[in-house]
Amino acid sequence: MSKSKNAQRLSRKPRIRKKISGTEARPRLVVFRSNQHLYAQLVDDVNGVTLAASSTQVLAGDLKANKDSASQVGKDIATKALEKKIESVVFDRNGYIYHGKIKALADGAREGGLKF
Repeated sequence: MSKSKNAQRLSRKPRIRKKISGTEARPRLVVFRSNQHLYAQLVDDVNGVTLAASSTQVLAGDLKANKDSASQVGKDIATKALEKKIESVVFDRNGYIYHGKIKALADGAREGGLKF
């Protein structure tokens, strides 16, 4: 019996997380994708603190989870990071395949000025 897409993602997630960790100087940029929205957070794993967050729910009213709004979320999280003098991050795709919306969010964050 084959696993569902989400079960496959959850089995990939620990393999990614054991390799990457965020610090205060270089936090982890975590992406979560639901059916209707996209979320991004900057997390300091050493202190267990979320430094900044953005999502399609917060931005400009009623954005849906598509590539264009993913790019906007990436740019927004980049501006929030630069306000806190964070220029470099570690990208955590959270088990999702680096394609489509996840790639658009990452490219938007790079356009916004983040380095990873």
